Amino acid sequence: MISVDTSQRILDIAEQLVQTRGFNGFSYADIAATLGVTKASLHYHFPSKADLGQRLIERYGKSFLAALASIDRGGGSAPDRLRRYVAIYIEVLCDDRMCLCGMLAAEFATLPSPMRDEMMHFFDENERWLSGVLEHGAAHGELRFAERARDVARALMASLEGAMMLARSYGDASRFELAANRALAQLAA
Repeated sequence: MISVDTSQRILDIAEQLVQTRGFNGFSYADIAATLGVTKASLHYHFPSKADLGQRLIERYGKSFLAALASIDRGGGSAPDRLRRYVAIYIEVLCDDRMCLCGMLAAEFATLPSPMRDEMMHFFDENERWLSGVLEHGAAHGELRFAERARDVARALMASLEGAMMLARSYGDASRFELAANRALAQLAA
């Protein structure tokens, strides 16, 4: 029987593997070897890799939403809140990882439907939060943009996810920072 602590360790290892190799780039054997358990032990708690993937996205999404709530509680101007949002990406990138859902998006066609749905929910929640920050910033004269806030949010998130991929490919976080800073500067009032 796998304890709650072990199930969390399984998720931790799977998260690291997805963020560095992709979902299709690891197997239960990789996790079992790292934990020193049998593959059957993993199947007890996560009957299939798809179940593991769905739970992984759910957990990652909750953690990310908690980070966004922390940014909100910290207050500050809309530009400050956007900079703290970008800092989440930088932290992940500096750990030689990718955004979990960004990495999964590259494998979208091969993912089971429940994983796709969870991944889309993650991006939708990011868009919703970014839209709110953008609307608040525009209403208070802190940000300016001509498009709808939701469209700007979508473009900003796409820019950050893409910049993260390229920066990781080059092993150069400054590439991400340059793209992120430029995107934020374009919103400055």
